[in-house]
Amino acid sequence: MNLEDKKLVVIGGAGLIGSHTVEQLLKENVREIVIYDNFVRGTAGNLAVALSDPRVSVFDAGGDICQPDILRAALTGADGVFHLAALWLLQCHEFPRSAFDVNIAGTFNVLEACVAENVKRLVYSSSASVYGDAQYEPMDEDHPFDNKNFYGATKIASEAMLRAFHYRYGLSAVGLRYMNVYGPRQDYSGAYIAVIMKMLDAMDRGEGPTIFGDGSEAFDFVAVEDCAKANVCAMKEDAVDRFYNVGTGKRTSLKELAELLISITGCNQPINYLPRSQKTLVTNRIGCPKRAESEIGFKSFIELREGLEKLIEWRSSQI
Repeated sequence: MNLEDKKLVVIGGAGLIGSHTVEQLLKENVREIVIYDNFVRGTAGNLAVALSDPRVSVFDAGGDICQPDILRAALTGADGVFHLAALWLLQCHEFPRSAFDVNIAGTFNVLEACVAENVKRLVYSSSASVYGDAQYEPMDEDHPFDNKNFYGATKIASEAMLRAFHYRYGLSAVGLRYMNVYGPRQDYSGAYIAVIMKMLDAMDRGEGPTIFGDGSEAFDFVAVEDCAKANVCAMKEDAVDRFYNVGTGKRTSLKELAELLISITGCNQPINYLPRSQKTLVTNRIGCPKRAESEIGFKSFIELREGLEKLIEWRSSQI
């Protein structure tokens, strides 16, 4: 879809990936960007840059995807919609009923509203969690679903609904399966912070970074700025009923990650190894980026060291 003079709604637009997606969209000649967010995890501070542009506004009647009438009102006149709102992995682990209500029923509300308001294009934020642990790597989009947690289950269900809405109602939609996302505006306090932030917290306390396990667990760490670009690429293209990995295709073990953080920060403490947590739900996940590059023109550009330096610089301004 050509984005010129289009109205776009970013559901979850005050969050980590959502706020960066809004800023990426501002580089396009769009007419209007509406942010629909309940500000449970997203923050007004994440939107400070975006809201300085007159094309951007926050929908003032509400921002909860579990309120379908308000949601539909927000989508009135929209050409394209980005759906990024969800409960995060460990929240789903601890609160599975809420995971269903928000991630599955809420996504149904989004799909239903898109059809009712004749939205031309939907980009859905899925997750590499649908795959579970890698049976082979890099994991392409045809990798079997071997998920074993509630978060991944909600994403699998939502992907299935996305496909069904395309075939039932002709909804033009694609999904993005993000790998391990990190970057500025990532949660740095609270119960659900990610592994990088936990390592940095430990280093702030004068300790070495902590790893649960032996450090061999490996992931595909992708910068949030690249995820934002992937969203815009997906909105611009015409592919339908397709799902795309969003990652680098590069393997980084937790030991290598900790060593890189030590190098960047100048920490002089050794890595601490603790027994693996039961909440550590996968041990190995590296995505193949080829389909996204060939079909929607997305390729990651930010190397891990550069991305971590940006994250640490932003983090230092927040604490």
